[in-house]
Amino acid sequence: MNWRVRIGSIMIAGLTPTQAFSEPARQPQAVIYAENRPAVDVELVIAVDISYSMEMEDLAAQREGFAKAVVSEEFLRALRAGPTGKIALTYFEWSATNDQKIVVPWRQIDGPEAAKAVADELMKAPIRRGSRTSISSAIRFAMPLFGQSPYRGSRQIIDISGDGPNNTGDPVATARDAALENGIVITGLPVLINSTPNGTTDINHVDHIDWYFEDCVIGGPGAFVMPITGREDFRDAIRTKLALEVAGRTPSRSPAPVGNKEPRVLCTIGEKLWQQRWGPHSAANKDVSPPAGASKATVSPVSQDDALLNRKIKGICRGC
Repeated sequence: MNWRVRIGSIMIAGLTPTQAFSEPARQPQAVIYAENRPAVDVELVIAVDISYSMEMEDLAAQREGFAKAVVSEEFLRALRAGPTGKIALTYFEWSATNDQKIVVPWRQIDGPEAAKAVADELMKAPIRRGSRTSISSAIRFAMPLFGQSPYRGSRQIIDISGDGPNNTGDPVATARDAALENGIVITGLPVLINSTPNGTTDINHVDHIDWYFEDCVIGGPGAFVMPITGREDFRDAIRTKLALEVAGRTPSRSPAPVGNKEPRVLCTIGEKLWQQRWGPHSAANKDVSPPAGASKATVSPVSQDDALLNRKIKGICRGC
């Protein structure tokens, strides 16, 4: 396959498989499958950030990384090891609250030929970009896709990438919790390569976006993140991540569940930074929903939360 983007190779160390995912506990209302749907080992929704905070080269490397991952021997070996030897996959791109586009609809992958067809479909689609970052809306868009799947998987996973915090739409933790209540596991691919240098201001990026994903985005049995620290990492990190998800395993150093601990990065930091930059009444902030029971006119940038944010920002957001 002649793909237009070349990425340097880097081996990811310390990612030996460990504990397998347990089957998620499902709420009765989440049982939506017809018994005659073909069985697969995993239903995997890949949700990819295409916001303007991502460089075009990064978007191309990310797209190629997923295309090469599904045809890799590591991925196919994990596929063959499953009870059915089949998975179902769909791939969509997202940015703002109402900007989600399915690039590859539900496809069954049961071997190299089907994997190559998915990879070719991915690489033929044009690369685009969008404004704002709504991880919460991406999660809410992904959830009903499982109900639309023509396959029946014993596990359901949302694999979500991103290089910045949620800054519009519902709070990300609220969307995450809704997915977990339906037995869906969320894993993360935090992209750290566009972090801003010290002394500058960038409302789209925060230090430790990997911590933000661990504490505010991912969840469910076996949830983990696979950070991207350089453009050359996309290919190998995505390949390893998808293989682990298909095999039902986690990296040896996957993060422990946060539980009731306070997140290391404020889960509303993206919304707060956007509000500080543009103000609560500006047109640029019109995509931010106010808290339940409050109008936008009643949302004040000066609050205890903002005071807490100001203290946290000094160690979290470069240049803010």
